[in-house]
Amino acid sequence: MTPTSSTHAGRGTGWVVVQFALMAALLMAGPVYRATWSGGWTWPLAGALLAIGAWAGILGKRDLGAQRTPYVAPKDDGCLVTTGIYARVRHPLYLGVITLGFSWALLWRSGPALALAALQIPFLDLKARREEHCLRERYAGYAGYARRVKRFIPGLY
Repeated sequence: MTPTSSTHAGRGTGWVVVQFALMAALLMAGPVYRATWSGGWTWPLAGALLAIGAWAGILGKRDLGAQRTPYVAPKDDGCLVTTGIYARVRHPLYLGVITLGFSWALLWRSGPALALAALQIPFLDLKARREEHCLRERYAGYAGYARRVKRFIPGLY
């Protein structure tokens, strides 16, 4: 069996478990440790991040369709998607998770939730890099696609 085979361990179950644990901790930290700072300035920023995260997540889910998987390895019968939002950003679903995490933390004005939202950035960057390794192995055109399209922020990163 290859590292990208259909076994759960080979597909990246550990990455999924850690991601969902981070997300659950962030969701709980908001209301549990709410209002650790004052100020209404967080509402407009949280609203903007909420809109960006929802937009990225909805378009990412729509455009990826049946190819979507929480694992780092693509589905065995999958194909490379480079259209729609994927023509602008390689990992819109991760972008959505990151921006929604910050939005949640800001809405609750929670320092611990903000720290967990920030922790998602390096974690999802590492997960994306591992996923990209698998995609390069599976799809001949992935390297060229990765040179043209940024990982999380169109035109920047």
